[in-house]
Amino acid sequence: MSAAVGGAEFHGFRGAASRLPRSRMLGRPLRVAPHAASPSGGGASAASIRAVSAPLKKDETEVKRSKVEFIKEKSNFLRYPLNEELVTDAPNINEDAVQLIKFHGSYQQYDREVRGQKNYSFMLRTKNACGKVPNQLYLAMDTLADEFGIGTLRLTTRQTFQLHGVLKKNLKTVLSTVIKNMGSTLGACGDLNRNVLAPAAPYVRKDVLFAQQTAENIAALLTPQSGAYYDLWVDGEKIMSAEEPPEVTQARNDNSHGTNFSDSPEPIYGTQYLPRKFKIAVTTAGDNSVDILTNDIGVVVVSDDAGEPVGFNIYVGGGMGRTHRVETTFPRLADPLGYVPKEDILYAIKAIVVTQRENGRRDDRKYSRMKYLIDRWGIDKFRTEVEKYYGKKFESFRPLPEWQFNSYLGWQEQGDGKLFYGVHVDNGRVGGQAKKTLREIIEKYNLDVSITPNQNLILCGIDQAWREPITTALAQAGLLVGIKDHESIVVRVTGCPNGCARPYMAEVGFVGDGPKSYQIWLGGTPNQSTLAETFMNKVKLDDIEKVLEPLFSYWNNARQEGESFGSFTNRMVSGFYW
Repeated sequence: MSAAVGGAEFHGFRGAASRLPRSRMLGRPLRVAPHAASPSGGGASAASIRAVSAPLKKDETEVKRSKVEFIKEKSNFLRYPLNEELVTDAPNINEDAVQLIKFHGSYQQYDREVRGQKNYSFMLRTKNACGKVPNQLYLAMDTLADEFGIGTLRLTTRQTFQLHGVLKKNLKTVLSTVIKNMGSTLGACGDLNRNVLAPAAPYVRKDVLFAQQTAENIAALLTPQSGAYYDLWVDGEKIMSAEEPPEVTQARNDNSHGTNFSDSPEPIYGTQYLPRKFKIAVTTAGDNSVDILTNDIGVVVVSDDAGEPVGFNIYVGGGMGRTHRVETTFPRLADPLGYVPKEDILYAIKAIVVTQRENGRRDDRKYSRMKYLIDRWGIDKFRTEVEKYYGKKFESFRPLPEWQFNSYLGWQEQGDGKLFYGVHVDNGRVGGQAKKTLREIIEKYNLDVSITPNQNLILCGIDQAWREPITTALAQAGLLVGIKDHESIVVRVTGCPNGCARPYMAEVGFVGDGPKSYQIWLGGTPNQSTLAETFMNKVKLDDIEKVLEPLFSYWNNARQEGESFGSFTNRMVSGFYW
């Protein structure tokens, strides 16, 4: 790599990704991907893989499945052997139970820095659509972090909490406390729909409220139904008292187009759930605070001229996860699928999920996300298959405004006479004095909060009279955000290639590829509508500044007026490679 100020030379993106054509438009990047042939190490051919959650027909033979598929199938709907492992004296659970506890919202972990005997603990993740956190739940999570965790709360890029360091003997106490305080961890991990994103800002506006309600309905539709979660953690007692909206129940039970498993505790998921994790986001037109194109399904509210929501544009096939040194895995932007009227959204979502359930690969988990199914089939074939389960044709996409990225930081008006304040949280880690101050404010003023997809926290429903004392408290804890008119660059950092922090959409993305070593990705745009590309591999932490400084200097001297860093790197690379 070389770069020079004043237009001498700029050698850009390297690696396999740089040699592939890509789309400059919103939607799917053009990529070379396997079709009928299996990717290296992929087991059976991609063309031969079918979902095995549905019964095999007489003329069909069993296809190869990964080990996890058998674990799910034999689990009695996510119970066995987890139920037995939880009551042993061992500090850990066995491999089969490790796979199942993910569906309950937990990962078994150990400290890799400790040599000899493994020091086991568990991470818990909540599931709260739209990032909404009632006052009672926030205070409970804050207390649990101190009493049973490592003293910090983590805010995730899917608008949830993570609690680290929970010992096995305390799991039931912690999970039952979450459940009894208006929370849940069910489906926060595992091969099913994860937390549903939506704009975090508590604006009292028709389209925002409609997007949030839709996200909550989708989350309810795709929540596991077998009851295993409550059996294990609260002895079968269903604590959640809020009644499910009737339209959700109706959509789940509807089997007009062969979507359901009849007489099953899991009418949508069956015994084997989905081939891999599944991510959905809902937003309003123009608001890309949720990284809409990175999700398996992206849902966008469409309103009429009077501002009344009338339907939804739907994108499908986004996903960030990849595997280092496996070139047949890649991040991908979603494709436009079509438009549906608002009364049909739950049926359309269900049809998409079932299409993935029946056709997503179950032999090799690297290729099990829906993005690989769509990349193999193409969007037209995928749309045709979904329409069979939907029972009608999708309408044409409705026009949308250009996407804008919103962070929702600082003081803003809600629209109902109250204020909200967006608190910047470094790396989503709430600890120390910041944790103490936030609890004091949230408890004293009885505030609900909202977690953003960028790991920040919004304090909601603040009276005008509280602004000054809250500002003072935040300033003393170093939590006050100064909104200034200055240049900014979207930078995202993650420790592995799975893409949870969505680094492949950043103007500068750092992806861990070894001890104190990172890949550098460049070329995402500020509004999160373009994929970045690999720039350099194996850059040691101490060398990152030496790599970036000439790039930023070149941008500063050679960019067009108002040109973002990501757009600049895209333009420079286009001139050399295309």
